[in-house]
Amino acid sequence: MRTMATALLYDPVFAVHDAGAGHPESAMRYTALVRALEEDRETAGLPRLRPRPATESELASCHGPGYIDLVRRRIQEGRRSLGFPDTNVGPGSWDAAVHAAGGAMVAVDAVMQTDVQSVFCVVRPPGHHARPKQGMGFCIFNNVALAARHAQIAHGLERILIVDWDVHHGNGTQEIFYDDPSVLFFSTHQSNWFPYSGAVHETGDDAGEGFTINCPFPYGTGFAPIREAFLERLLPAARDFQPELVLISAGFDALEADPLGGFRLHPDDFTELTAIVRDIADKNGTQGRIISLLEGGYDLHSMALAALEHVRALAA
Repeated sequence: MRTMATALLYDPVFAVHDAGAGHPESAMRYTALVRALEEDRETAGLPRLRPRPATESELASCHGPGYIDLVRRRIQEGRRSLGFPDTNVGPGSWDAAVHAAGGAMVAVDAVMQTDVQSVFCVVRPPGHHARPKQGMGFCIFNNVALAARHAQIAHGLERILIVDWDVHHGNGTQEIFYDDPSVLFFSTHQSNWFPYSGAVHETGDDAGEGFTINCPFPYGTGFAPIREAFLERLLPAARDFQPELVLISAGFDALEADPLGGFRLHPDDFTELTAIVRDIADKNGTQGRIISLLEGGYDLHSMALAALEHVRALAA
């Protein structure tokens, strides 16, 4: 029986990032999710955490200083893009992005230092495509990677598991940790789809060989193969790795209704995926510590339903 709390992290600052009229990564994603969480009787009473802005030195744990300067400068200049693929910005994007990264760190501190055991972070912009020196795919800073580095630097953790179930491969996260055996990165994603990475043979480099596990699936994939990958690939790897903290890149664009993906998952499928990750966190020396960070998900109705299933399963 779990006795510690599941918390939510959200704040209006995440609605000020404006990627432009008609852009799928809009503030309506934040609004729809927060409304659903606040109106659901099972999640409305959960403790709430507030984000803080990440410092530039904290951002530099995963991103080059030149890139950080570029992001700040282009936003200050009123540009509408960072100049990289699919990285639109607006006047409030710096504040949103540094609070998304800092919010992830607040969540790490909460599970390490308080009676909070798991946190779902409703942050935007998303992060898992952000590379060390390049924004990409709606992402500015890599929130999940920065959370992992913060856990290592601030709390001395040595083994961190990142589970990415977004329909798009988390290429930025993979790149940041590709030669690092202290982070096990596991991803299920659509093959031959943006960002066109994440092949089975991409397993890590040098000391990190074997600590990247990619499970690509074709267009039209339903829940059964994803579930099998979690059970047959993730569970044994996690038993061997013995993580001290589990992070989730929680994209909800693998849903059948999503306009930017080709998978056929349903909202209640995320109940079982969450249960599998909870089992890892409860049994492998992690003391149940899980931090989940919003990534993709662009059909507002199904995304909100799936996120509710996810949070209810975290809090069960």
